[in-house]
Amino acid sequence: METTVQNQEQLQYAEVYISDMLSLKNIFLQSQNLPGLNHNFGLPFLLVKKKNTVLAFASLVIDENGEISFKIHGKNRLTDAERQNFTFQAEKYFRKNNTANFRNAEQLKSSISRMIGWQTIG
Repeated sequence: METTVQNQEQLQYAEVYISDMLSLKNIFLQSQNLPGLNHNFGLPFLLVKKKNTVLAFASLVIDENGEISFKIHGKNRLTDAERQNFTFQAEKYFRKNNTANFRNAEQLKSSISRMIGWQTIG
C-alpha cells in the first residue's frame, strides 16, 4: 500500500510586535478594501503565520455595545479549519490577558486612537 505524504505547513501563533505593524496594516487595508486605517483596525495582539508570511491577526475592538471584543482580519489563505483554530487561540489569549487594554474600554479606545494616529503619520 502506498502512503501519500502531505506537506502541511505548520501555523505559528505569536504576539504582535511593532515590527509586525506594516504587514498587519497592509492585510487590513487589502481585506477591507480601504485607502486608510480606521477604528476597525483596533489594537492587534495576536497573529498567525506560515513560514515568515503573516496570514491573519486578531485585534482588540470596541463592539457596538461598548464592550471589548476582538476581530480576526486576514487574507483568504487560511482554510476554514485554520481560521477556526486561530479564532480559538485568540479567544484563549483574550480570556487570559488582564492588562488594561483587555479589560478597560476607555483605555482601549485611547490605545486604538493612538495606534491609528501613529500608523497614519508619514
